[in-house]
Amino acid sequence: MSANLHLFSRLSIVVAISTIGLWGCDRPGSFSNTSYTTSVTQTTVTPKLPKVVATTKLLCDLTKQVAKNTIDLTCLLPGNTNPYTYQPTPEDKQAIAAAKLILYSGYNLEPNLFKTIRNTKTSGAKIAVIQRAVPKPLQIQEDGKIIPDPYVWHNVQNASRMVEVIRSNLAKISPKNASTYSQNGNKIKKEFTQLDAWIKKRIASIPETNRKLITTQDNMAYYATSYGLAYAGGLTAIPSQAAKNNGRIHTIFTETTTNPKLLKTIGKETKIKVAGRKLYTDDLGGEKSEAKTYQKMMTTNTRTIVEALGGTYLIFENHKIK
Repeated sequence: MSANLHLFSRLSIVVAISTIGLWGCDRPGSFSNTSYTTSVTQTTVTPKLPKVVATTKLLCDLTKQVAKNTIDLTCLLPGNTNPYTYQPTPEDKQAIAAAKLILYSGYNLEPNLFKTIRNTKTSGAKIAVIQRAVPKPLQIQEDGKIIPDPYVWHNVQNASRMVEVIRSNLAKISPKNASTYSQNGNKIKKEFTQLDAWIKKRIASIPETNRKLITTQDNMAYYATSYGLAYAGGLTAIPSQAAKNNGRIHTIFTETTTNPKLLKTIGKETKIKVAGRKLYTDDLGGEKSEAKTYQKMMTTNTRTIVEALGGTYLIFENHKIK
């Protein structure tokens, strides 16, 4: 029995050695494989990206275009949402508190969110993108007061300035990606230059007598001023414009956030045609809309205006930009 036990022990040693040998053949590095496996695990761990919060979908889109996948971006507002009336959620406050950079509009575009941003303790930088990009905005009257018009992005040149503000502040929180942000920012601004020129040509194709932009909200002053349209915005402006009409006002434009009940009454009361397509004026549209990016929103709005006022619409073709 002792001999059998001795034989069994020798066989066990042989089997163990053979198993180690086979395992070593199967994976390069033999015993050193343990550290190799550990090394692979460490290198595949995703590094923590700097957390960035953008309030509106517009700011979120421009930030994505500049930063790509170099940041952990949280977008607070869904598409086609009025930032002026949006009510922040507890999740919004948590995201703001954890962010290294908070990008909001300024000029009281998102007043409820601004209060949350102002009152939330965070080490993150709080940047009013629109205010920094356009320090001398157009002025509008609201409730008897003269205030800044916050809808600056309807002029593409202002959107380029917004891109620059976003780029410079991203570079501060992620210096190693500064050159990438510069390259992306320059590419975007070149595309915006083409887009700006395209809009001017499309608006110029509208018969001169039809170049009047009448909207149910007063958010399109920058567009009208920049691209050569007479402008009157807001429901209070429509009756007076209708009284002066005498056939000279071609179309009234409504917005995607306009109360649908108003649409039926506007045309009847003014006896002016209401455009079949709506304008995106408060923010970008949802992910499934035709205005899910800034560029698409501007081309979509231009198409709506040009086709309704008798101009010639041609698809915007962005030339390849190196």
